[in-house]
Amino acid sequence: MSFSMTDHIDEVNAGMREFRGVVHADRRAAAQIRLCVVVFAERSLVVQPLLPAIEPAEMIRPRQESGSDFGSAFTLLRNTIERDVKSLKAQRIRVRRPILFFVSDGRATDPAWPLALARLTAMASCPEMIAFGLGAVDQPALDRIGTSRVFLGRDGVRLGLALASSVARTVLRPDHV
Repeated sequence: MSFSMTDHIDEVNAGMREFRGVVHADRRAAAQIRLCVVVFAERSLVVQPLLPAIEPAEMIRPRQESGSDFGSAFTLLRNTIERDVKSLKAQRIRVRRPILFFVSDGRATDPAWPLALARLTAMASCPEMIAFGLGAVDQPALDRIGTSRVFLGRDGVRLGLALASSVARTVLRPDHV
């Protein structure tokens, strides 16, 4: 999340609340869905480790950083997904293909990000990649990231509903890692 993402923090937090509301309304989904939240700007950071999606999440707060280092975000996501999948399997929890819901307000500031994306998508537990753009986005970059689907806030799509519909579609599929 870049410093300019500050203009969209309220929208992101509202989307997360809306998503939780949808999850709370569906007991079957609530029992299966776990959520991890990662933010990025100059640095990437896990702000909420993997928890059941119905548990309250910490609000995302603006950071005094600039830039959108997609590469560090994809590297952190790869490491986090590998660790979380391994942990869930050790607990004998059936693991479905992870979903990466990538929200960005702009353009990558690191030109090498496609290599980090390629490493993420080459892993055994490759996530389903969904991109959501807020504000003035780099459409070709989001199209490259959102291999499964791309949503744009400027088209009137609400983040929470896009996230909920993407997760619901995946929960109904039986693919496991």
